Amino acid sequence: MASFKTVMKSGHPPTLFAAFLYFDFCFAIWVLNGAMGPFITETYKLTPAQTGFMISLPILAGAIMRFPLGILAQYIGRKNAAITEMSVIMLAMAFGFFFVNTYDEVLAMGVLLGIAGASFGVALSLGSGWFPKEHKGLAMGIAGAGNSGTVLAVLFAPPLAQAYGWQAVYGFAGCVMAIPLIVMIVFAKEPPDAEHQSFKEHVSCLFQKDGWAFNLIYIITFGGFIGLSNFLPTFFYEQFAVTKVEAGRLTMLAALMGSGIRVLGGYFADRLGGILVLSVVLIAAVGSFLLLTATPSLVLTTALFMLCFAALGAGNGALFQLVPLRWPANTAVAGSMIGEVGALGGAILPNVMGLSKQYTGSFAYGFVGYAVFAAVVLVCLLVWQRKWVGTWVGPRGKVLSPATPAESRAGGLDPVTA
Repeated sequence: MASFKTVMKSGHPPTLFAAFLYFDFCFAIWVLNGAMGPFITETYKLTPAQTGFMISLPILAGAIMRFPLGILAQYIGRKNAAITEMSVIMLAMAFGFFFVNTYDEVLAMGVLLGIAGASFGVALSLGSGWFPKEHKGLAMGIAGAGNSGTVLAVLFAPPLAQAYGWQAVYGFAGCVMAIPLIVMIVFAKEPPDAEHQSFKEHVSCLFQKDGWAFNLIYIITFGGFIGLSNFLPTFFYEQFAVTKVEAGRLTMLAALMGSGIRVLGGYFADRLGGILVLSVVLIAAVGSFLLLTATPSLVLTTALFMLCFAALGAGNGALFQLVPLRWPANTAVAGSMIGEVGALGGAILPNVMGLSKQYTGSFAYGFVGYAVFAAVVLVCLLVWQRKWVGTWVGPRGKVLSPATPAESRAGGLDPVTA
């Protein structure tokens, strides 16, 4: 506790809390259509493929919007960018409440929900901006814990939709967004650390082999987390014929596990090595997806999803333990781009699952497809780590110590690994 107090004293806790609240509520709104998937599907008699596309659209839109919001934050400041985003989200929720009456309008609403998904980079940068380098990791972890907004969405949206109609949930969400908006205006302060990055700097890791290695891993871990979070209410409802509200509660159990384990993933990555943790994570993900193809009972399925979400959440934390080791001079830029590509990957899973159900009558082939993808990435990780260890990271992905010329070369665009 004393250590935590020391960390808090080194920065500005009110801004960190405002950033967490901002990200948490934005994340909840981002996955709103996924949480209400069974209601929307029933209203418009959607095919499984249409449902998958409807659920994936906010994920895709949010990933694309992360970069423009980051650029805006450089010009008007991160606090002002967050305030602007939340204000626009409230207007978008008003559109959903008053004007969404057809499937096409649901798709348009999905694009608007993507605005909320753009909050990742701004929230983490704002929350950690007041803290010194030695404490930024914890600060970013606290702000990033806002992905627990998934739990809020799947816990509250289904019963509200059941009681008042699913369009009304957009109205409730718009009103509730006033809470983080007011907290941000009153308590947050713009951090003193200047963050002005050119377009070339921002996309630099896209032109490096290591950048794409990290991107592929994050597509599995975060892409799997956000994709499954959105699709599980529909999966439970259609696979086990539970009520729409029960489907949301079952999803909450898995999402809560994934959100909480993220911090532990970073903790164990520090001590055991990020590469080792990621290897275990990918093995667990492959095993979970393959076991789910056997269509086990509801209880066992829920337990397998909890295991899968725990693995994916731990993988998110472990990956970002490695990012500052590989890109110590431009961690924020590399992390932002990896986050964007990972979110784009989240749109894959709902579509794969929907197409699998529509054309084969089962979700099993969707699970197999994602398991194969995770297995390929695992094999690639085992190959990649041979180059990484001793160049910019220590054995199993721990910090390389003491500093060596090889370690120094990894600070920028090392031609060996670029």
